[in-house]
Amino acid sequence: MSKYLNLSAAALILSGLTAPALADGFGLGREALPEEVAAWDVAVRPDGTGLPEGSGDVWTGEEVFTDYCAACHGDFAEGVDNWPQLAGGRNTLTDDRPVKTVGSYWPYLSTVWDYVNRSMPFGAAQTLSADEVYAITAYILYSNDIVGDDFVLSHENFLDVEMPNADGFIVDDRPETEYPLFSTEPCMENCKESVEITMRASILDVTPDEGNEDAAQDEAQDEAAAAPAADETTTAALDAALVAEGENVFRQCRACHQVGDGAKNRVGPMLNGIVGAPVGAVDGFNYSKAMAEAGQNGMVWTEDELKLFLANPREHMKGTKMSFAGLRKDDDLAAMVEYLKSFPAE
Repeated sequence: MSKYLNLSAAALILSGLTAPALADGFGLGREALPEEVAAWDVAVRPDGTGLPEGSGDVWTGEEVFTDYCAACHGDFAEGVDNWPQLAGGRNTLTDDRPVKTVGSYWPYLSTVWDYVNRSMPFGAAQTLSADEVYAITAYILYSNDIVGDDFVLSHENFLDVEMPNADGFIVDDRPETEYPLFSTEPCMENCKESVEITMRASILDVTPDEGNEDAAQDEAQDEAAAAPAADETTTAALDAALVAEGENVFRQCRACHQVGDGAKNRVGPMLNGIVGAPVGAVDGFNYSKAMAEAGQNGMVWTEDELKLFLANPREHMKGTKMSFAGLRKDDDLAAMVEYLKSFPAE
């Protein structure tokens, strides 16, 4: 018998001997224990699947959030430096620079709970109890004006919470609705009998009209001259760029304060007309004893007084209920005051 045939026969014999062993498996590992599966199975789905029993209220959430989350996300979920902002951003998704937060963008509350439970706090993931996660989630909802300050979130009412952007996502139907339109052979010649011009680039402001720049400038000057004198006074009194910066700074305050048309008292008083007004003078708001006494003693919210207070509220006015830590930058203080000046008393 040839050497090749000898090797082939030996291989067949060995394969026959090892076949039963392969059929029985490799003898590696074991079935996972139920508690091991449970430790990995932490996902919470939009329909509530995976939620553990538990509950947490807004005020407990504020305390837990301050301890574990505020260092990165701010006391009011406004975000610190480049860390994510969790509150605010309503009606900005169509802006050039949308602010995507839990309140403005996230469609499912389960995503908030799941992420906090699975990955937070940073550096100590999965150390929070279920009740603490419910409380933090409740506080984030409150910071986004989705629930009131007396709200208690639990596994029983979890699905009752409706997120503002719940209907902001759609199933991508382009394969069915658009792809067929662009999959046909394109027409390359004699595609239309005639061409009709429906719009010109200059009208769309894509291409400027040559030689008309002076006319446009004159027209703008005429419109400015025709504006009411009162508007000119208002514009001159306020620094528009500083007001815009102040609007961004004020995001840290929106959880407690409102300004503008329809502003109402919330956790803090509404702030229309605050600059130049007596301290503690907003109707219908229950001020702290310290704030009320300051008003009775004739204290007025001048620009300088506001800056001193906003820099360190608790230090400047002992006994205030305002929990905000304060603005550290002089530029932010100036911008905030300028922004508040843009909302006169109604």
